[in-house]
Amino acid sequence: MKNIYIILLTGFLFTLSSCKKYLDVNTNPNAPQTVTANLYLSPMLHWMVTAPQYDGRFIGRYTQNWTSTSSGTTWDLQGYDPASDNGAELWRDVYWSFGQNLVDMNTKAEAEQRWDLLGVGQILKAWGWQSLTDVHGEIIIKEAIDPTKYAFNYDSQEYAYQEVQRLLTAAIANLARTDGAVDVNFLAKTDLIYKGDRAKWTKLAYAMLALNLNHYSNKASYRPNDVIAAVDKSFTSNADDALMAYPGVTGNDDRNFLGPTRGNMQTYRQTPFIVNLMNGTQFTGVTDPRMSRMLAPAPDGVYRGIVTAAGTGAFTASQLPNNFWNIASISAPPANTQGRYIFSDKCKLPVMTYSQLQFIKAEAAYKKGDKETALAAYKNGISSHIDFVNARNLEDNQSPTQITSAEKTTYMSSTAIVPAAAADLTLTQIMCQKYIAQWGWGHLETWMDMRRYHYTDADPVTGKQVYLGYVFPITLYSENAGKPAYRIRPRYNSEYVWNRDALSVIGGLATDYHTKQTWIIQP
Repeated sequence: MKNIYIILLTGFLFTLSSCKKYLDVNTNPNAPQTVTANLYLSPMLHWMVTAPQYDGRFIGRYTQNWTSTSSGTTWDLQGYDPASDNGAELWRDVYWSFGQNLVDMNTKAEAEQRWDLLGVGQILKAWGWQSLTDVHGEIIIKEAIDPTKYAFNYDSQEYAYQEVQRLLTAAIANLARTDGAVDVNFLAKTDLIYKGDRAKWTKLAYAMLALNLNHYSNKASYRPNDVIAAVDKSFTSNADDALMAYPGVTGNDDRNFLGPTRGNMQTYRQTPFIVNLMNGTQFTGVTDPRMSRMLAPAPDGVYRGIVTAAGTGAFTASQLPNNFWNIASISAPPANTQGRYIFSDKCKLPVMTYSQLQFIKAEAAYKKGDKETALAAYKNGISSHIDFVNARNLEDNQSPTQITSAEKTTYMSSTAIVPAAAADLTLTQIMCQKYIAQWGWGHLETWMDMRRYHYTDADPVTGKQVYLGYVFPITLYSENAGKPAYRIRPRYNSEYVWNRDALSVIGGLATDYHTKQTWIIQP
């Protein structure tokens, strides 16, 4: 028996030795076990720009940026796709692509006193919560990224908005620091947007704060002065725009999501809503020079739109609008297809822009009663967006010509577009011009704007709709009970399969949950 014990003990010790050698195999000598803090940044910046474009394919149907060539699709009817993760790319990217990666980056940055990188990380965290709550309403914040949990409770949208403000305030403070290991070169290595420029990141933090505060417009706590102050500390020109560049060399991630090579947009077409805002129908007799540089004509050269959810049956082949690469087919575009505007492989895509912020300022000043400030910001918004369109159409040898100075002057001299007196400026003008400036890329803010005005609210001065010409489909999605969409349901697999108890608490199991107005929209 004693010999047996000796044999067993010898075998056990040999096993321990073998295990150690076996475990050593998992230590890859050719790959790091830890990475420097800045290496986390580039992929997250990519998704910061790209995720809204994934979901924009669906949100853009609610806002009538575009519609499908098929009739009666769920999203065109203000609905959703059950048992599908369509419309939930942001959910995936905030909790997974950012997720533990952003936690690790911020933890490392703080431990190493890299306050500039930490400030950028806090902006990313704030952007994630802001974007996610604006799309979904209640979201998971306090219990998020907790590896000990298998179910997660939701937090209110009110809390989400407060957390965004806290993070942006902290980011601004950290970006102002010059002590510790603050290093523009270290940050610039992986900063695909501002190349390590702390001043521009600080401006973006103020820009996001202005956006956040302006969303309170339906509440008694709305403070337009604070919105204006935040805008004034943010972007001062198009040079501050937060833009992602695409080399367009190899692989999908090197190319603009909306460009022809990725082929994500061939079945989408513009709607009459956007066309009529630009062709002189809604703003009488004035053709917007941006229309021929942003939108696509039909083969007969006329700019038309497909009525949301109606399909293509009303058009002849020569009348049917081309897609955004100016191609009639719904098939994958040929190689080397020339894009137009932001629908091009190498064209930059924004996170936020100066023109967008000027319209935010114009709305806040208008609601405050300061029409002079509102008009000045409104004109800045239009002028800078015309310049934005020209800049984007130069980045990838796109087909549209440049808007000339004469065209710009003629357009902005029309009193239908820019009133001669500040007292004549309308809310409709501000919000419709902001819609044009955000068309095609600014889906989250456009949808928030339209929901704040309940899609079809009237301008209190003119009595006309704030969004001129916006019309719901005659019949909405079957589960809507006649109501439009005010949120997108949380991601299907993670929530409706694995987190149903928490969903039940917030009413998320109801088939019309997507029509429930979010907190920020309510008085």
